[in-house]
Parts: sequence; structure tokens; C-alpha cells
Amino acid sequence: MAQARSRTSRIRLGIAEHLTGITASLLFLAPIVWTVLSAFKPSQEARLPPLPPWPTTGFSVENYGTLNTFGDGLWLPAQNSIYVSVMTVVFSVIVSVLAGYGFSRFRFPFKDMLFVVILSTIMIPFQSILTPIFLVLTKIGLHNTLTGLVCVYVTLQLPFSIFMMRNAFDAVPREIEEAARMDGANNVTMLLQVMLPLVWPGIVTIALFAFLGAWNEFLAALVLMTDQSKFTLPIMMTALQSGRFGAIDWGAVQAGVTVMMVPCLILFLALQRFYIRGLMAGAVK
Repeated sequence: MAQARSRTSRIRLGIAEHLTGITASLLFLAPIVWTVLSAFKPSQEARLPPLPPWPTTGFSVENYGTLNTFGDGLWLPAQNSIYVSVMTVVFSVIVSVLAGYGFSRFRFPFKDMLFVVILSTIMIPFQSILTPIFLVLTKIGLHNTLTGLVCVYVTLQLPFSIFMMRNAFDAVPREIEEAARMDGANNVTMLLQVMLPLVWPGIVTIALFAFLGAWNEFLAALVLMTDQSKFTLPIMMTALQSGRFGAIDWGAVQAGVTVMMVPCLILFLALQRFYIRGLMAGAVK
């Protein structure tokens, strides 16, 4: 009898957990599905009240065509966003891997103090240093350039990325490194052939953070970019939301949000397994 009651309570608990998970998933998915469906409404229907969220007069790609008529079209800001995001990922990964390995495995003067200084920059609000950043980029000739924007994004990503990579390297047992040393591995071979495969989840994590941060960042791009040909997708969205003659084309806005959202969703779903492992790297030793 007691075993039957215990089994019944476990079943009820499992059902409650599944229902809670399904409900939470639906709440998170609802805005995404709503946006994607609204983007396929005809232009006239998109200006009507948003309920129901799906097209009632048939699906249409008119909003995506309208989206391509704003400014220099959709492809140019998309190219700019892709370039800025990919370069941010490349430089963030290279610098943070080298720095994280150094902080984890080497001894040098003021090592702990330097690491604390790097980590403390996370507490500085980005908005408070926009003016100095603008002046520095102007002085070195990188104002209103995508390269300058990449430098800003990499600088903002590095404190967190270095912290993550140091934790990832710390989680690797030193016995593995000692065995490689006995086989004659030097520092470069150790990093490239021994350590990198073991900290791969951490690298994927910081790469994903860097990509999402650069892809969706708006304020720095708005302040530093004045040439329309250098605009990224978030800045293009402000033109859509400003509208023409004061009227906002909600269908084009939803199409633009969908275009910006799809790459992020694909990358996250493809790399979520490594992402979770990377976040947990170094948590348990």
C-alpha cells in the first residue's frame, strides 16, 4: 500500500513538473511565434490590431520586400552586422584563450591584481564611457568604421571572456598537462593540441556570447556610425520604427525583427549543448 502511494505521488510530481515545463516553454515561445507569424501578414492587415497574430487573409512576403526598400536595402546592413559579429568572435576568442591560459597556468608579477582589474571593468556602465571611446576612435582614425566598432565590441567582451576561459583552463587536471610535458610538448603544442580540445565548450560559450552581443548591440553602433553605408541591422530597425511621415510600418518591423532573430536562434539551438557545459566549466573541481 505504501509503495503504491509513493509511486502515485511520484507520477503526480512528474506530471506537475512536465506541465510546468510545457507552460514555461509556451510562454517563452509565444512572442517568437507571434513575431514570425505577424511578419507574414499582408501590409494592410499588419496595420490592424494585432489579434489574431496569424494572417487571416493569407500569407504574404510583402513585408520582407518592403524591408528591402528602406535605406540601402537589407543586404548591406546585414553584411555589416555579419562582418562585425564574426570579427568580434574571432578576436574575442583569440585574446581570451591566450589570456585565460596565461592566468590559469603561468606565474608572473601582479597576476591576481591584474586579473581583478580586468574583471572589475565589468562593473563600469558602458554608457558612461561612450564619450571617451568616441574621442579615442576619432584620434586614431577609426571613428565611423566597422573596424573601430569591432574594437569596441571586443573590448567590452574581453573581461567576461577571460574570466570564463581562466575557469575553463583551471578545470583541466594538471596531471594531463604534466603528462604532455613528459612527452616533450612545448607551450604552443600544449595549448593547441592538448588544452584546446578540453576547453572547447568554454570557447563555444564565449564565442556565442560575443556573437549575440555584437549582433544585437545598438547604442555604440548608433553613436559611432554616421555613414549610412556602415549601419548595422539594429540601426536599420530604428529607421523602420521611425516610419515615413510618422507612420510605422508594423509589418516591416516584424519582418526585420524576424531577420535579426533567426541567426541567433539557429546558433543557440545548434550550440546549446556546448554552451551549457561551457558555463559550468570550473564550477566543480
